[in-house]
Amino acid sequence: MELALLRDIVILFGLAIIILYASQRLGLPTIIGYIVTGIVAGPYGLKLIAASPEVSILADIGLVLMLFTIGIEFSFNSLLKLRRSVLLGGSLQVALTFSAGFLVAREVGLAVNNAIFIGFLVSLSSTAIVLKVLQDRAEIDTPHGKTSLGVLIFQDIIVVPMMLVIPLLAGATTNLTASITSLLLRSIGIILFVIISAKWIVPNLLYQIARTRSREIFLIAIVLICLASAWLTSSAGLSLALGAFLAGLIISESEYSHQALGNIFPFRDIFSSFFFISIGMLLDVGFLVKNPQIIIILTLGILLLKGLLATTASSLSGFPARTAILVGIALCQVGEFSFVLSETGLRYGLLPGRLFQLFLDITILTMVATPLLIKVGPRFADTIVKLSLPAKLKYGWFPVEHATETKAKDHIIIVGYGLNGRNVARRVGCTHPILDRRDKSGNGDG
Repeated sequence: MELALLRDIVILFGLAIIILYASQRLGLPTIIGYIVTGIVAGPYGLKLIAASPEVSILADIGLVLMLFTIGIEFSFNSLLKLRRSVLLGGSLQVALTFSAGFLVAREVGLAVNNAIFIGFLVSLSSTAIVLKVLQDRAEIDTPHGKTSLGVLIFQDIIVVPMMLVIPLLAGATTNLTASITSLLLRSIGIILFVIISAKWIVPNLLYQIARTRSREIFLIAIVLICLASAWLTSSAGLSLALGAFLAGLIISESEYSHQALGNIFPFRDIFSSFFFISIGMLLDVGFLVKNPQIIIILTLGILLLKGLLATTASSLSGFPARTAILVGIALCQVGEFSFVLSETGLRYGLLPGRLFQLFLDITILTMVATPLLIKVGPRFADTIVKLSLPAKLKYGWFPVEHATETKAKDHIIIVGYGLNGRNVARRVGCTHPILDRRDKSGNGDG
């Protein structure tokens, strides 16, 4: 008996190899290759495979593993340093973009409830694509990478209240107060569980598992922690991605983070490919061919408007001009969580069928453009910064912390502080605290 899912995987991977090879030859990012693979193989392309639920499940797992690895590369201390980006930058970006989307929708004649819903959709950016591109470019730990991550975390959280408001916009009866209270209680419970897990439960659990010296048990335990956290937050009404990111933060607080990251990387790359392929499968090429002008104009308009507003939000948050511009370029697309909102709005009648397909095509095109825009972003930002700008705008409102210079003699520098790095340190008798800094590259030891 033929397994439909196995057949689909063979077709997707076989086609992906060809398209990714062509992308590499043309100098295009791999994400574009994956999305093009979905367009070609999907129901609106050559119809090699259908948009099956199984592929969607694999795509969700890919998104979870991607955010999990990014969480491992961070820590709670790093997250606390992002509070200005999360609270101030995120709220400003969402508020400004929502207001612009609402006003534009009202100008074209949409009702108030429909215009509010459009504002919700355009205010969200793509966590998966932005972080994937920044991670591939080793820019997650840069000022604009950290700021983008902070804003995206805020967006992942704010999407939950948006989901709660949708029934009210459609005129459906619902007890909003009870829903919000329940959500807050569950969120507080999850936060407490994450803190307790990071400090006591997970480090002790991984220590006991590491004592078995079983690679299989360790890998299964890491995957369990990742998927269980994602399932827990999803059950509480939050997003899978947020749960996976929190799981990564929990692991990052243990001394086994390098080993966990090294074990999970191959699985992340395989499953995340399904996520980007599934996005491409949503693009209706026929609809795009019939309405090229309106789709291209709206796509360019959204990229420009969202880029300017995200840059403004970052600048108002006190970041330097170069960082604000790069953040604006990174967040100028419409995100994957907007797909979830749009499907809910479609059920409630807030997004007519034709407008729904128009939204899908525009969203996917903004996603395709994102890797290319991020690639040319630094050169564009450097050009703008060279202009005569006010000092507060150019350098930001907050002073940049500079590392203090230290001089040492007769010393050893160990690049990477995984298992081998610690063994070398103990062997040569190095006990200086500076050696206890983790190498977050995922390689463990240099």
